[in-house]
Amino acid sequence: MKLEDSATLSPAPALPRTGLWWGLLGVGAFSFTVPFTRVAVENGGLSALFIGSARAVVAAMLAVVALTATRQRLPRGTQWLRLAIVGGGVVAGFPLLTSYALTTASASHGAVVIALLPAATAVVAVLRVRERPPATFWAMAAVGALAAVGFAVLQGGGLSGMRWSDALFFGAVLAAAVGYAEGGLLARELGAWQTVSWALVVSSPLMIALTVVAVADRPPHASGTEWAAFGYLAVVSMYLGFFAWYRGLGLGPMTQVSQVQLVQPVLNLLWAAVFLREKLTWPTILGGLAVVACAGVAVRVRSARPVGEAR
Repeated sequence: MKLEDSATLSPAPALPRTGLWWGLLGVGAFSFTVPFTRVAVENGGLSALFIGSARAVVAAMLAVVALTATRQRLPRGTQWLRLAIVGGGVVAGFPLLTSYALTTASASHGAVVIALLPAATAVVAVLRVRERPPATFWAMAAVGALAAVGFAVLQGGGLSGMRWSDALFFGAVLAAAVGYAEGGLLARELGAWQTVSWALVVSSPLMIALTVVAVADRPPHASGTEWAAFGYLAVVSMYLGFFAWYRGLGLGPMTQVSQVQLVQPVLNLLWAAVFLREKLTWPTILGGLAVVACAGVAVRVRSARPVGEAR
């Protein structure tokens, strides 16, 4: 039976819980990215350029092995351009910008702006895919985003004026939102892990060149802990996490699945407390619960069928 046929068995399709669970798994994997990036750059043994580029090179090598071993067909036509857009957003843009920002900003402060990513992804999805969720969805998404920002501001000490690191975080959010939305679409055509794998391959010439520049400028010399953090960023944050995330976005609806990311600031600050010894207070715990509650309501609001979805 075809997937399209299953929609005719009942007048109201069930909430796509599968997409939400895959999205949550991806968010869990990504939740270590900010604190582990901070660990990797904290002592200066690994430069921001090296961390942002070399992690993509390692992930690209894994992608080549996976694509070759499973004999995946080559993307066709405009899919190559779309893969370049995905690569620009999540392979180059987000890792490089956050790596540089976290050389001066704390992991908690990074969560302030990165908390805006779910809303940004939803906006890009609407523009790109023409998904039109109801007003209730947007209201809860806005409340959730404000709760996440307020929570992160409380923990991170506030946003007292724009700094260079804040501009980098804003750029990282925009880059990731574009990469997530386009990657979610391509996942429906190429498959979830195939999409991130091909995006890594397409981006590899640039990332290899940047890695060479980084090593020539400052040869890496780091502790075992810093190399372990880098290994996680390369294997999980840059590759395996996208297996789950793009599958969730591909199953969709993208605007709803993206809101699962509202729990990421909570996890970011939890791991920051564990690995970076940042203080976790009762206001932090209560704020985290508020963020999770808002996300839970938002993802349960049914979205209208995107224009052009039924074919």
